[in-house]
Amino acid sequence: MKKFVLSIACLLTAICGSASKRPAVRLQFDANSGVASTLVMPQGNKVEYTAYTHIYYVTNVEDSTYQYLNVFVPSGATQRTPIFLRTYVGGYMAAAAGAPQAGDATGRAMLEGYVVVIPGTRGRNSTVSRGKKTVYTGRAPKAILDLKAAIRYLRHFDSQMPGDAEKIITDGTSAGGAMSALMGATGNNPAYEPYLKAMGAAEERDDVFASVCYCPITDLEHADMAYEWLYGNTDSRKKADAEHQKVSSELAAAFPAYINSLGLRTPDGKQLTADNYLDFIKCELIASAQAAKDAGAETPDSIGFKFSEAASFGAPPINGGKVQETLGKKLPQGALPKVPGMAHKQVGEYIIDLDMNTYLNYVASKTALKTAPAFDSKGVAGNAASGENEEFGNEKGTSVNFTDYSAAKNGGKVSDEVKRLLPLMNPMTQIGQANVTVAPHWYIRHGSIDRDTAFPIPLNLAMKLQNAGKDVNYLLAWNRPHSGDYALDDLFSWIKKITR
Repeated sequence: MKKFVLSIACLLTAICGSASKRPAVRLQFDANSGVASTLVMPQGNKVEYTAYTHIYYVTNVEDSTYQYLNVFVPSGATQRTPIFLRTYVGGYMAAAAGAPQAGDATGRAMLEGYVVVIPGTRGRNSTVSRGKKTVYTGRAPKAILDLKAAIRYLRHFDSQMPGDAEKIITDGTSAGGAMSALMGATGNNPAYEPYLKAMGAAEERDDVFASVCYCPITDLEHADMAYEWLYGNTDSRKKADAEHQKVSSELAAAFPAYINSLGLRTPDGKQLTADNYLDFIKCELIASAQAAKDAGAETPDSIGFKFSEAASFGAPPINGGKVQETLGKKLPQGALPKVPGMAHKQVGEYIIDLDMNTYLNYVASKTALKTAPAFDSKGVAGNAASGENEEFGNEKGTSVNFTDYSAAKNGGKVSDEVKRLLPLMNPMTQIGQANVTVAPHWYIRHGSIDRDTAFPIPLNLAMKLQNAGKDVNYLLAWNRPHSGDYALDDLFSWIKKITR
């Protein structure tokens, strides 16, 4: 504990000393500074709004290129209007504060009448010059600190600007999905307080109302083992050289102990373990594919699905009921809704099973798998450093290992500094903590052909939140690759429901 306190003290001395050499700004909001503008949507309809731009959300601005936010207020918005906060973080890189885009969720949020906030954030590639030195400003945990500071700013000026700071809904994709998850899972955690104080963030709460997470690249400490556990038996892994096959096998073998340690339960209360996890994923994929098939999507049997062989008034149970009995996943059964012209489902209209090996090979054929290890790759089996290795580096631009496995492969250990940072970047470690306010509402999506992280990563997040009593709407979205802000009708129907 003494070492931890000392490291925090040293950190604050360094931050404050560095900040004292830079001009400080004052937190402020000028209601008269807005600029009227118009957003034209794809259908041609127009949204009139007022833009408040380049607003610094901390007083000790380290990187003026990124540490500010933009606020967009559609006509008719009031103090009670929900706030849609979109982060454009991708690959853990810096993200500029931009404007609403007609083709993504920000434009749709404007059309729905919500206040839109787009904060800029530092990232692993952001730098400033100090004398003759180039300093990397955005290594972990800088991005989430900037986002927390932005949330605190919105609360600080809640009474002066349109939008309800008690109804902030965050949205992000990929590493941005991880940031959205962190904003939702780490509200008011005192572990971030020393950093935020040094930055000059407002002394306010930083919890949010809801988090929208598309394909979140998170739980990095365990992402490599989950990836190899899921994909280790695919043809592409079997074709790898002996060294990479060994890495894949060793990482896969470590996953069962981790998943069992989480103590997760399925929605019906059944224990979720390494023994039934693949069946759990299978159920989620079948449910997603069935819903898409019912809506008219093509679902070929060549990718592993097995269909009903006889007409039926109800869906046959998966695997003779074994998976359903084990996991309690509700699939279409019993009396079907009345549909004009359709008395009942016809032959082949129900998906009754899925060969997971065939399906995972299909996923790998859509987009080549990442090399093992997928995330903490630096120096392992001759691999180059990943973006995540850079994320945990320092202001000099270093890349470092952040898992015990990869560090050991390089003959070392994970540094104390990185061990201290890891919990600050992982929502899984904070859900359930007594001193943390977790968002009550969650919308989690991961594409069924998205191989950027393994299915267990977003599913673990969804299950842990659900087990903690949170409202969780999650889906392995059928035939979606690594992407976000899709099915916006579904998303905004959900937002309307929770904010009603």
